[in-house]
Amino acid sequence: MINNDWMYYYLCIFFYQEKLVFSAIIVSENSTLTMNSPIPTSTMGLDRQLLSDVQYNCDVSDARDHGIYSMCSMVLKLRNLYKWEQGVEPWNEPESAELLDWIDAKEQYWESLSNQSYRPIEINNNTFDPFDVDAINRVQARDNHYYGAGFGRSMKSIFFIAQKTDALEVEGCPVLLLGTEPVREMASPFAMAQDGIILIRTEPLRFFLWDHIQELQSSCRSAFRYTLKSYGLLKNGVLDQQQFKEVLSDMVSQEMGLFIHHEVGEVLQKTLESSTLQAIIGRFPSSVIEFVCRAVKDILADTHPRGVLSYITREQKDTSLGLYVSFLDGLRKKLFPEMFEAWDQFTQSNKWRCIEQARLDCRRRSLELGEKITEIAASIDRQPDEQVQSRFNDQILEPLGLVVPRS
Repeated sequence: MINNDWMYYYLCIFFYQEKLVFSAIIVSENSTLTMNSPIPTSTMGLDRQLLSDVQYNCDVSDARDHGIYSMCSMVLKLRNLYKWEQGVEPWNEPESAELLDWIDAKEQYWESLSNQSYRPIEINNNTFDPFDVDAINRVQARDNHYYGAGFGRSMKSIFFIAQKTDALEVEGCPVLLLGTEPVREMASPFAMAQDGIILIRTEPLRFFLWDHIQELQSSCRSAFRYTLKSYGLLKNGVLDQQQFKEVLSDMVSQEMGLFIHHEVGEVLQKTLESSTLQAIIGRFPSSVIEFVCRAVKDILADTHPRGVLSYITREQKDTSLGLYVSFLDGLRKKLFPEMFEAWDQFTQSNKWRCIEQARLDCRRRSLELGEKITEIAASIDRQPDEQVQSRFNDQILEPLGLVVPRS
C-alpha cells in the first residue's frame, strides 16, 4: 500500500508536474472521495448494475495489483486516474493538497477491497464470468458500448466499458475505435488486441500523447523536434503549449495509424505467441525476463511486413516516423539500434529505403530472439526456475548486454 509519507508525495507530484512522464490511460468517468465509484450521469441508458459491477472489479484489480508499479510511477497513474474521475483535460493539473487527500482516500478504499473477489457480471438476469468478453458483448451489444477484460503488465487484470465510435478493417484485422469511457481501472492501456479485435481508446490516447510529448520536450532528439515542427508546435524552438492544446485531438486522429498498425503486427506475428509470453510472466512477473520478452514481442510486431514500420514507409508518414523514433526507448532502443542511423540518413536524403532496410535487419535478428525465447519458455513446466533463468541469462540477456546476477 501507499504509505503516508507526505513529503515523498509532494516531491513526486512536484517533479512530474514539471516533467510529465508516459501514462497510458483506458476507460471510465467519475467517482468521489468516498471512493465507491459512483456512476456518472453521462452513462444514462446503460445498465446501471453492469456499470457498478465492472467498476467494482476495476477497483478490486487496482487494490490487488497496484504494487507492480514503483512509487513515483503509481503516483503518476493515480494523478491521471484523478483527472479521469474529475473529467478534466490532460493539461489541467490538480492542486497538490487536493490530490493528496484523494490519494489517501483511495488508499483506504483499496484496503477494504484487497481480499475481495471479482464480481460476476449480471445482465438481464443472466450471470457471466467477468472475463467472458464475447458473451457479455453479445448480450449488451445494443447499447453501442464495448466491454473489455483481460490482463496487462505482470498479469494485472484489466476491465473497462467504452463507447463504440467506429469500426474499421486494417490488413484483414477488425479494428474498433472507442470514445467516452464510463468505466476503467488504473493500468489503462490505450491500445490492445482482444480476441482478434484491435481496440483503440481515443480518450486515453489523448492523455498518452500529451504526457509523453511533455516528457520529451526538454530532449534534443531530432526525430521529436521534426514532428513538432511539422505540426507547427515549435515557437522559438520551444513547445507552444497553447497551440498543442488546440491540435491535440487532430494529432490523435492523424497519428492513430501508428498505434493501430502496431497492434496489427501484434496480431499477425506468430514467432512469439501471447500464450508463450503469458507463461513467462506467470513464472517471472515484473522481472527483467518479462520486460525483455515484452520488448522483443513489440519489436517483432513493429517490424512485421504488415506492421507499423511497413505502414509508415508505404504511406510515407514522416510525422509518424518521427514519433516512432522518439518513442523508441529503453529495451526497445537496445533491440533496434539500426533505426537511429536510418533516421539520420532519412533526414539527410528523405529517401525511405534506409528505413525499410533497418526494418529488415532488425527483423532478422528479432526473429532469432523470438525463437530462442519460445524454446526456453517451453521448458518452464519441466525445469526449476533456476535452470530456466540460467538459460535466459546465457541465450538472451547476456548477448544483449543485460547481465543478471546469478544466485
